Amino acid sequence: MQKVWSFLRQYPVVAMALAVLIVGLVLNASEQTAIAHALISAFSGAFALWTAVGMIRDIIRGHFGLDILALLAIVSTLLVGEYWASIIVVLMLSGGEALEDYAANRAQRELTALLDRTPTSAHLLARAGETNADSSGDWSDTDVRDIEAESVQVGDLLLVLPGEIVPVDCILLSPTGSFDESSLTGESLPVSVVSGDELPSGAVNGSQAVRVRALKRSADSQYQQIIRLVQEAENAKAPTVRLADRFAVPFTVVALLIGGVAWIVSGEPVRFVEVLVLATPCPLLIAAPVAFMGGMSRSAKNGIIVKGGAALEQAAKVKSIAFDKTGTLTDGEPVLVEARPEPGSSSERLTQLAASAEQYSSHVLASGIRAGATSAGLTLENAAHASEDTGQGVEADFGGDPVRVGRYSYIQAVAPSAKRAQLEPGQVAVYVAEGSRYLGALILADHIRDESRAVVQWLGDHGVPEITMVTGDSAGTAQEVAKLVGITQVHASMRPADKVEVVRTLSPKPTMMVGDGVNDAPVLAAADLGVAMGARGSTAAGEAADVVILQDSLRPVVTLVAISRDTVRVALTSIWLGISLSVALMLVATTGAIPAVVGALLQEVLDLVAIVYSLRALTGRAPVLPEGGSQVPVGLPSSAKRAEVEPPTGMSISGQRPDSNG
Repeated sequence: MQKVWSFLRQYPVVAMALAVLIVGLVLNASEQTAIAHALISAFSGAFALWTAVGMIRDIIRGHFGLDILALLAIVSTLLVGEYWASIIVVLMLSGGEALEDYAANRAQRELTALLDRTPTSAHLLARAGETNADSSGDWSDTDVRDIEAESVQVGDLLLVLPGEIVPVDCILLSPTGSFDESSLTGESLPVSVVSGDELPSGAVNGSQAVRVRALKRSADSQYQQIIRLVQEAENAKAPTVRLADRFAVPFTVVALLIGGVAWIVSGEPVRFVEVLVLATPCPLLIAAPVAFMGGMSRSAKNGIIVKGGAALEQAAKVKSIAFDKTGTLTDGEPVLVEARPEPGSSSERLTQLAASAEQYSSHVLASGIRAGATSAGLTLENAAHASEDTGQGVEADFGGDPVRVGRYSYIQAVAPSAKRAQLEPGQVAVYVAEGSRYLGALILADHIRDESRAVVQWLGDHGVPEITMVTGDSAGTAQEVAKLVGITQVHASMRPADKVEVVRTLSPKPTMMVGDGVNDAPVLAAADLGVAMGARGSTAAGEAADVVILQDSLRPVVTLVAISRDTVRVALTSIWLGISLSVALMLVATTGAIPAVVGALLQEVLDLVAIVYSLRALTGRAPVLPEGGSQVPVGLPSSAKRAEVEPPTGMSISGQRPDSNG
């Protein structure tokens, strides 16, 4: 009963219409028919006047909608004495808002769930720099304090209890942990992490309390950025959300024409009314917006944030797609594929020394070298002293001659015998010296994502005729990657401005651009539809894009296209279903077979049918990719043996590309 009263308070016009209907029925049963008719006429007339005022305001703003049919239906039923039909039409129209809200809430449940899960508080163990907490996260005599998530500072030590949401981006200090990241990535399986791993805000802790150190403030953390994207998506209006308006004028003309002909042929004005009550427009006004909200919600469930229905509509129509290379078609994380020791050294010793020194480096290739050593079962040594020359390399003291690891010029300065490694496209070399003795080079290569070829093939097989690569990398590397993933059109050595020009000239339209980095932001904004790989991509790219993928994978590109096409199909089908059934019933009504009261009730049934069908946009089969091969490292010689474990690292040092041949 409480829910009923809450509903009636939220929708007072519905409450008044129901009250008028009930009182009218009571009066009619008491043989007070004239009073009942007068009451209904007064209320329906007032509602019609209110509707007319709103309609005139819309027309002044240049928007012609379908309200005129509803207005004519109410007025005409009163004029011919079909009072009960008029109050049912009023109830149907006023109840349409409630029906739309229900359908919208149902369609937006995944987006709403993201907003509802926003972290608001944190358990503070120690502030950054407090003396009662050491660098490992241990503390003594420290009371846990509950603070607002917005108050967390970088470096703060926090406690995350079982089942709680990680409040800010942080690093795990406890030995192990398990986290549910489904709200971020759509991946349903828990993610296991170990000490030193980064955790995104919004992840849900498993069954044990863990200690973490804040890496970012709340406003800069991943989940809060996602929330801003969701809010932007909720506020965006799509052309297709008003798709029904395209049918407003022709549908109105057809309805009036059918009703007018029925009146003229029969000579009875009531026939016009019986036709018109079946032409009220709720299915057209509600079905398309609900379908698009459902599509956006379904996308969010799959780790894809779509900034409004317009972007979803563009994705459904896309005919040309341009891909960035590094970090998009490839992992953007070179792995150790080969060790090339000089005579007198060995692959094991070369790798061990390099990985030991790279423990003290912020160089983005360092983790690939360390992981290569770990996968080979090598034990890393601890240095007595280590220093890093940013952008050049690292030097470490292990009790003998200092070990240098880095660029060719950095090594050649202390070991004149160092020689450049012969590299294939896509490879980078890291050189190693011990004292003045050159030990050799380690070769790393970027991976092509194992799903890249399958994604490109699926898009080509499903109505995207133009697929191209736009990259700032060299032509040789770009051509090799393109060949391996099945792309024939390649634009290499592109600056950001060049990428924008290429994408603008792509045809057929509309065009989609998929990228991940800061330098992709201009071209993402210039494309008809910009898609940012947001799992590791830059904030700038995410803000410039129309769609942000929260997974470190290309598969969601296919999912986006499939969902968008499903959504547009459902929206159009809902509209045509409503129109077709309304026109069919209007034609039947011309014979007098459907009384006005029955027609008004049937129209309510049409509303429900169209809206329930539009909710189909929430569901659908996931697209099936063609069989893909295993990951292929770019530039891997056929004779080379790669490391068994393929760890992540990056491609550049402080904005400079590591040495490559030439």
